[in-house]
Formats: sequence, structure tokens, C-alpha cells
Amino acid sequence: MANGRLERWPHPKQHNDIPKRTLSLGLRICIAVDVTSALEYLHNEPTPSLVHCDLKPSNILLDYDMTACIGDFGSAKFLSPDLGSSEHLISFQGTIGYMAPEYGMGCQVSTGGDVYGFGVILLELLTAKRPTDDMFVDGLSLCKFCESMFPDRVAEILDPHMDHEEHQGCAEIDTNVLMQRYIVPLVALGLSCTVESPKDRPAMKDVYEKLSAIRDAFLEIHDD
Repeated sequence: MANGRLERWPHPKQHNDIPKRTLSLGLRICIAVDVTSALEYLHNEPTPSLVHCDLKPSNILLDYDMTACIGDFGSAKFLSPDLGSSEHLISFQGTIGYMAPEYGMGCQVSTGGDVYGFGVILLELLTAKRPTDDMFVDGLSLCKFCESMFPDRVAEILDPHMDHEEHQGCAEIDTNVLMQRYIVPLVALGLSCTVESPKDRPAMKDVYEKLSAIRDAFLEIHDD
């Protein structure tokens, strides 16, 4: 893919070969929508449903137009009606930081595992912090860190290099409006996807619909 893997873009200092370009807020939202669109298809269109099982930024590829595509289906599993079969049990697959907590306990594969992985990716896109960052010790995680700052101190955890060029010259969009209309709802969505219990996470269809609404509202203001 022309623009490589998503993992390089929020962490430019760790990848010297990346072009000197930052991800704007609008582009981060569009990438998130692309990923949820693909996952919503995988979870709902095939019969049986397909679960990726190893969703992470290095498995998300960006084409020439920065459209995101999901790759590496080596760990993916179809959900057959026989959910009790051993093939639907995860021993230790996935990637630390992005793997749903229930997978670490050998629970059954479910679409909720992909929802969790996406939630972590969304929080990483907004904060530019990996879930394996050195700061996350003694029980602190990226999800808990974001939750502790939500909603009043969200501005403090955002990627300082995030480009807001979409709204330069748009007097009607100030920082507070940007925060309340787009960023706070995005963080809230990421947190809802990463709750401990898979039954309490939203379905990918709902995540896609919410993200699409945020994207459409954002682009409408930008186009004006």
C-alpha cells in the first residue's frame, strides 16, 4: 500500500522513513470509519460471520488516498453455529494491548473481541500513545488512562501533533466546539468499545453508524 501501515503515522519519531506529514483530526476520523466499515461487513455480511482476532495498527494498511484497509487474516475465524467447538476457543492469540481481556482467559472467539481491538486503536489514534507505552504500569492502561481524564481533561491527552488545519479560517469553530462536538464523542466511543465485559460493548454496526455521523458532521463544517 502506498502509505504503508497505520502504526507508523501516530508515531513518526519511531519510524524515520515516514514522510513528514501529520494526521489531521478529519483524516483520523475517516480512517476510523474505514476500519469500522470493513469490520461491520465481516461481522454481518458473510455467513457465518468472520472475526479478525488480531486487529492492530500494523494490520491496517493505507492506500494512496489514505483509505484504510484491513489486512493479515492469519488469525481470523468464522463463527459456525457450533460455538462450543474447540476451534472457537482462543488460547493466546492476538497482540498484547489490543487483545480483548476475555481472550487471555481462553474464552470463545466473538465479534466483541474485534470491537475491543478497534476501541484501543481509536484511543491510540487520538492520543498517539501505544497501549504498550512505558507509562502504562501498575495496572494503568491506555483505556484506564483515557477514562481517568474523561471528559473534562480530554484535551490534555490528545496527540499534540494532531493537525487541525481543516478549521483554520473557520471562525465559527473554536477549540471548545471542536472538543465537544467531535473529540469527546470519539473518546467516549473508544471507551465504550473497551469495557471489560464483551456483552457490554456495542456491536460494530452501531460503532460504524456513530462514527459515520461524527465524520459527516465534521466534513459538512469543513466543506462550508
